[in-house]
Amino acid sequence: MCAKEQDLASYDLTVRGAGIFGLSVAWICTQRGARVQVVDPNGPASGSSGGIVGALAPHVPENWNAKKAFQLESLLMAEDFWRAVQLAGGGDPGYARTGRLQPIADAPALALAHQRAETSTDLWRDHALWEVLNAKETLWAPQSPSGHLIRDTLSALVHPRKACAALVRALTSRNVPIVAQAEAQAAGPTLWATGVTGLQDMTARHGRSVGNGVKGQAALLNHDASGQPQLFAGGVHVIPHLDGTVAVGSTSEREYDTADGTDAQLDVVIEKARAAVPALRDAPVINRWAGVRPRSRSRAPMLGALPGKPGQFVANGGFKIGFGMAPKVAEVLADLILENRDTIPTGFRVEDNL
Repeated sequence: MCAKEQDLASYDLTVRGAGIFGLSVAWICTQRGARVQVVDPNGPASGSSGGIVGALAPHVPENWNAKKAFQLESLLMAEDFWRAVQLAGGGDPGYARTGRLQPIADAPALALAHQRAETSTDLWRDHALWEVLNAKETLWAPQSPSGHLIRDTLSALVHPRKACAALVRALTSRNVPIVAQAEAQAAGPTLWATGVTGLQDMTARHGRSVGNGVKGQAALLNHDASGQPQLFAGGVHVIPHLDGTVAVGSTSEREYDTADGTDAQLDVVIEKARAAVPALRDAPVINRWAGVRPRSRSRAPMLGALPGKPGQFVANGGFKIGFGMAPKVAEVLADLILENRDTIPTGFRVEDNL
């Protein structure tokens, strides 16, 4: 065996795909002592992981299920996860757990919000609050017809592009190669974290849809609200990044002509954000973004071993919650790939989408 073949054979894991799932799994496996290589012909965060929104927001605390429990664990892991990434490589992921405000439309919605406040005590315990507040007349608050707001302290944010760049720096500091093309197939297992392309390949292989791409459009506004809570109003996320910009988004388009082009649908999102949040009415748009996010058939992340393909694993289907789910996704896949411990909940498995 030549030296080059020996080097490739010594990898414990090859990660195909350098989006948020691929980079996060590579990072956790590296922290556990594995030798990892990351391969992506388009480079890190070249797909939907290179976006600008970054809302790490929980599902409502009711009708509890495995997906919501998994997400809660992941959101609670996020602060330590991103701190370790930043300490290792020096890159700032833009993480902050500043909570979220949402308007309440009317009396029935107010009653439901109070009910959810009660169930959150049982489901979130002392980890976070979901509460109803009287709306105050401030520039940084959504307009609320009922005069009340929902506030939760579980929601957090990252800047997606910066978070992926921070992971790249952390991995590089641990001598993990991130390359466009591996010189040969390594002997160890392979994780396929290839987003929409991966869903398309699996659909073709199995003869039925296992998922699809959903386009999203978002905008970045020049307004400094760093440290303020994120807002969700009129179906629009308003994310005050720590770098003095505000992201607003996003659309959900099942049909589209171009994957990365923005259009009038984004203009509508921007106007909704301006109408809901007085502070943004005159904030200039400094960036418009569009990308296609991978959505699995089950709508939950698709994780685990590929049936009939020994040594082949999948992490896909992050859709709108990929960054929030990434810490926990990385942990359960490291459990499975490195230690043969299957901790993936029902509903998240590859076979649940086949």
